[in-house]
Amino acid sequence: MRPATAVVEHVALNVPVGRIDLAADLALPDQACGLVIFAHGSGSSRHSPRNQYVADLLNQSAIGTLLIDLLTAGEEAVDRRTAELRFDIGLLSERLIAITDWVYQQPLLNQLGIGYFGASTGAAAALVAAAERPAAKAVVSRGGRPDLAGEALRRVVAPTLFIVGGHDPVVLDLNCQAIAELPPQTEHKIEVIPGASHLFEESGTLQQAAGLARAWFRDHLQPALHLV
Repeated sequence: MRPATAVVEHVALNVPVGRIDLAADLALPDQACGLVIFAHGSGSSRHSPRNQYVADLLNQSAIGTLLIDLLTAGEEAVDRRTAELRFDIGLLSERLIAITDWVYQQPLLNQLGIGYFGASTGAAAALVAAAERPAAKAVVSRGGRPDLAGEALRRVVAPTLFIVGGHDPVVLDLNCQAIAELPPQTEHKIEVIPGASHLFEESGTLQQAAGLARAWFRDHLQPALHLV
């Protein structure tokens, strides 16, 4: 594990995606060994305390993080009323792919191994992005809905970790269904956190999930040159 005094550069920025800009928070440790792009879902944002906790833990292990809102402020306002955009996997994954391409074009980032961390419906977007950008090195789904990735699951080659709460039986079943759709050669693992519900709000459960995610990314993210 990287020391608690690790030097981490934090930058607030706007990532251009087509005709819009998406707000993002980049954290880049010195000598970073990879970069994890977070895909939020189900009404969450880059300000999610749970995802920020995971990101901080990754930063202390020499893994950079990009927490980015996949919806604009106006779209988030609509989604709070209708809850419809959070389930628009086509829109979310399209933007995540564009964000990935932007990362590959940045001189300070494009030699880092790229991973995705997806929560809830964001996990489906992460898996679609991994299918479309097979240079991605790893995916972690926490309390995710990977089943919503549909046929893209059959094209995922990135090693994928599925973390599910033991008290979230419906999502556990959906994760098992999604895993059955992965190519046979795709490395994958499912971890069930005892006592955890969908949001991992129970004492110690988020810490367990974050530790599993950190270990998975540390094992699979390595510096790599990407060609776009």
